[in-house]
Amino acid sequence: MTWVAAVARLRARREPGVLVTVATVRGHAPRRAGAKLVVGHSETWGSVGGGNIEAVAIDRARELIGTPEAEPELMEFALNDKVTNQHGVQCCGGVVTVLLEPLPVVPAVAIFGVGHVGLELARILARHNLDLHLIDTRPDQLTEERLGVLADAVAQVHVHHTPLLPEEVLAELPPGTHILIMTHDHAEDAALCDAALRTTDVGSIGLIGSAAKWARFRKRLATEGGHDDATIDRIKTPIGLAEITGKEPATIAVSVAADLLQTFERTRY
Repeated sequence: MTWVAAVARLRARREPGVLVTVATVRGHAPRRAGAKLVVGHSETWGSVGGGNIEAVAIDRARELIGTPEAEPELMEFALNDKVTNQHGVQCCGGVVTVLLEPLPVVPAVAIFGVGHVGLELARILARHNLDLHLIDTRPDQLTEERLGVLADAVAQVHVHHTPLLPEEVLAELPPGTHILIMTHDHAEDAALCDAALRTTDVGSIGLIGSAAKWARFRKRLATEGGHDDATIDRIKTPIGLAEITGKEPATIAVSVAADLLQTFERTRY
């Protein structure tokens, strides 16, 4: 498997890893500059030369996998028999520098309702390195033509058409997914709020709407859903930055995206 495919596999599995690259070579060495190794929790793909270089790089990579907010770092190896190595002697005679680049798990966001605001929000979030799930009961909101504005997305976009029960998608989402509820139907919104509160491994939960809408929802979640106040308070509404009061879909989307980015900074997930 190529290193590109290995990185893609980790991304698809939502597993952290480290990309190890031979950055510089002086003299003789097992691999040339540019050779790559991908390190996961329990697997590796590729090679930076085997022996002590590779074993030490793998050990350090797995330490980085377990380190919050790990930064890229360089390691230098002298390949001669006078150096005491942890994993045996490599005496090619050269000096090798390797670069370790952490590959963290990116945030995941699910937008329930891809109407005017939802699409504008998707356009903004698609410019970020994250997993973006778009869910709607209406097939006309999810056509290739309408979603064509996301064709150059940096994010990995996943489209879910759910004609009957959009809340069932919650079980398919990765742990820690941030939920944004903004469908065209208040009954659908209410069902999603209830289902999201019953899903223990979601990230933040946001609901678009007015204070009057939330008052009705809050009462219903307590009386019909059986949720206590602390559980209901997991839902943030209104979503977005309070200082931005514009009503245009693009303005609301900017406000919600900025608020969500702040949430990413706080949670680092």
